Amino acid sequence: MQALLRASAVIDSINRFIGKNVSWLILIAVLISATNAVVRKVFDISSNAWLEAQWYLFGGVFMLAAAYTLLKNEHVRIDVVASNFSKRTRDWIDLVCHITFLLPFCLMMAYLAWPFFWRSFSSGEMSTNAGGLIVWPAKGIILAGFVMLTAQALSEIVKKTAVIRGLIEDEPSTHHGLPPEVEAELEMITGSKDGGRNNA
Repeated sequence: MQALLRASAVIDSINRFIGKNVSWLILIAVLISATNAVVRKVFDISSNAWLEAQWYLFGGVFMLAAAYTLLKNEHVRIDVVASNFSKRTRDWIDLVCHITFLLPFCLMMAYLAWPFFWRSFSSGEMSTNAGGLIVWPAKGIILAGFVMLTAQALSEIVKKTAVIRGLIEDEPSTHHGLPPEVEAELEMITGSKDGGRNNA
């Protein structure tokens, strides 16, 4: 189990590094968008390549940050029912759902994304829009995103199994990104970080 936890830590480190740094693509997309708008208005010049570059960058942020979002437990989820369960029950729900739903989905998407990318790469596929960009980098980002998400799903399964077995402490949970002052107020109301629920 210790070897699996070390592998999990490596996966977490890689996805954390990529997830934090990929946010710079948003700035690049904004700069491209602003430059394109100015050039189009001032010089009446534009190109589909500028527009497609923005799409590629946005898609890159979405796909490459998905694993980091899972790592931070910030994906949208419905906790109306699960929030009433004990911490241990919720851990089991997460583990079972990761194994039966998340991991198979990620594996299937990575499997399907490979030929999708490879056909585009080997043929040098170009955009059908006039002046557009090559397409395979965008399809490669889809493949990379699902490979990273698959690895992170495996990491979460390993960590959740270790938590259930009492081998490691669970990371402190948050109320899905609420401001610190709201978190503190919730803790005062409930009397604990776990909403006053039994953690047994």
